[in-house]
Amino acid sequence: MPQNLTYFVLYYFFFYMGNAVYGTFIPLYFQEKGFLPSQIGTLLSVGPLVAILAQPLWGLLSDRAVTKNRVLLLLLAGSGAAVLLFQLSGAFAYLLLMICVFTFFQTSVPAVTDAITLEALEQRKQGHFSRIRMAGTVGFALMSILFGLIAEKRVDLLFSVYALIMAVSFLLVLRFPRVAGHQAGGRKMQVWALFRNRKLMLYFGVNFILHITLGYYYTFFPLYFADMGGSNALLGWSMVISSLSEIPFLLAANRLFRRFGVHHILLGAGAASTLRWLLFSVIQDPLWALPVQLLHGLIFIVLSVTMATVINREAPDELKASGQTLNALLSLGLARIIGSFAGGWASEAFGMSRVFLFNAVVAVVCVVTFAAVFRERKKDTFA
Repeated sequence: MPQNLTYFVLYYFFFYMGNAVYGTFIPLYFQEKGFLPSQIGTLLSVGPLVAILAQPLWGLLSDRAVTKNRVLLLLLAGSGAAVLLFQLSGAFAYLLLMICVFTFFQTSVPAVTDAITLEALEQRKQGHFSRIRMAGTVGFALMSILFGLIAEKRVDLLFSVYALIMAVSFLLVLRFPRVAGHQAGGRKMQVWALFRNRKLMLYFGVNFILHITLGYYYTFFPLYFADMGGSNALLGWSMVISSLSEIPFLLAANRLFRRFGVHHILLGAGAASTLRWLLFSVIQDPLWALPVQLLHGLIFIVLSVTMATVINREAPDELKASGQTLNALLSLGLARIIGSFAGGWASEAFGMSRVFLFNAVVAVVCVVTFAAVFRERKKDTFA
């Protein structure tokens, strides 16, 4: 493997280790602090609210910076520093503030990373993005096991472990090839120009709705799993299963794009979402949740890689980073707010199993609606 690509692989491996630590175990940390589901939902929805404000800023800065690498380094440093401040107080208002600060930096890291990686690969005409992204899947899986065992006794260690991982990621980015911000010395374009691409907006629509259901899953599945009697260690194993289930798609992504087209792939992710949430709504034993987690490999990674690839191809050079951050704004921002905040109140009112059933209904309506729309626009498929 070329040396430059080795650094990308290592970076994805370590960065997604951090996602496993924070994303999986932060709800359990808040539960350990005695917060109710509605409070946890509020805590985890305010971050995406900040993301809505932060994503356009970081996207614009990336496209207008001398190099996008500088912006990514700033985001990693800010994420690592902010996460260390969480434990200074257990007060609800303080944690709300810290999540705002942390999310301001952290939420744009994947989007800017993908923009840099895809452009670097395109310039050098080497490697497949899905294969590099697979390193993140492996890192996520390994850390889910390791930190799941640690969290049995010290879930609070998630903050120092995450900060250490960000430090390693920072060092690896220093070895990346430089990728310019195309508006640094050229024509200026506003992100609104992307909205004129109707095909891209349809893809954004499917991705957004399915991410609402994922937003609920990421916030409340750890709590739902614990309510069923699952331990933190077993939760870690469930995340290993969900993570490793991504590998078949990552290995076959390019062939699938050529054979089926983006709209069919996105609708397939919607069908898998429907089945997964329906099964979660009826199971009562945490061991039964483990095989259901295999469906994760047909949902999140499919949406993530497909959208990143489409945006890189559809967006003009001047808006490649802005396109990625706009997608993150919708899927990791607005969709997560709806999934976390509304899901928290709905969980207290109806119970988590019933909300998973609601999510299944949302997913199937999304599939049926957009299938009809795509049928009307058959000529706009992705080649």
